[in-house]
Amino acid sequence: MSKSVIINKHGGPEVLELKDVSVPSPGPEQIKIKNLAIGLNYIDTYHRSGLYPIKLPCGIGLEGAGVIQEVGSGVKNFSKGDDIAYAALPLGSYSDERVIPEKIAIKIPDGITHKIAASIMTKGLTTYYLLCKTYKVSANETLLFHAAAGGVGQIFCQWAKSIGCKLIGTVGSDEKVDMAKKNGCDFVINYRKEDFDKKVLEITENKGVDVVYDGVGKDTFEKSINCLKVRGMMVSFGNSSGSLNLIDIKKYMVPKSIFFTRPALMNYTANRNELEEGAQALFEQIKFGKVKIKIFKEYNLSDVRKAHEDLESRKIIGPAILIPNE
Repeated sequence: MSKSVIINKHGGPEVLELKDVSVPSPGPEQIKIKNLAIGLNYIDTYHRSGLYPIKLPCGIGLEGAGVIQEVGSGVKNFSKGDDIAYAALPLGSYSDERVIPEKIAIKIPDGITHKIAASIMTKGLTTYYLLCKTYKVSANETLLFHAAAGGVGQIFCQWAKSIGCKLIGTVGSDEKVDMAKKNGCDFVINYRKEDFDKKVLEITENKGVDVVYDGVGKDTFEKSINCLKVRGMMVSFGNSSGSLNLIDIKKYMVPKSIFFTRPALMNYTANRNELEEGAQALFEQIKFGKVKIKIFKEYNLSDVRKAHEDLESRKIIGPAILIPNE
């Protein structure tokens, strides 16, 4: 029997249960894969906790990489034995084996391991749409990125720096300052010790930044708005500190004609062309050495509860993965 993590109710890490499951053969336009590495992402905690409600019982996890074991009828782009990665619905990547739609899979190019592929698909494709689609960044623009030492931060900061941006990052502890600088930040602010909005305005000589990328949410929203220049862009793409309250447009948007957006990965990889475009751009960043990936920690799939505990307590600095049990 194959193993898969199943949740029967929303809650803390204790609701994650590793169970025996039977994995069927793939149907039309589906592929059956053996996962060799599984991505660990903060959005997984949203599905587990119920912040993003899902129909239960359900598997969990959006991202993985492995080898195709079997292809269903009508599959045109893949064959048995192909190395693939994916980062999309349906949920269920926390598993030894699974069946997924052909349309969400991407072939892993030579030179990139399953572990690296599993650690970058969600975070890397998120970085791609943030920098190249949501707000198309140009050289010499000044950006503020929260959680610059985190999993997305490791990729985002390196990619932004390769474009030629001036990058300000925030972190939550002194030990993360050096990590953020290594990722490419020109300035790093420990928001637990300093008011980051005041520091940003000091760095920018009161001009403010062109764009704020905020995956933290509730705790950083108001000060992030303070950091923006006139007609700046506020990109809210996560909720690690909690969901935003209702936004007072007159109070926050009007004074500086701020643009606000709440993008989601699924809307930037909605069709095959967009998915392949983003994946190709991501893989090129890695192959040409513009983005270097260092996996922070590997967990056995059986230790999934510990992985979620570490993720939510912010003990994980950089990409982390789950490895299916042998």
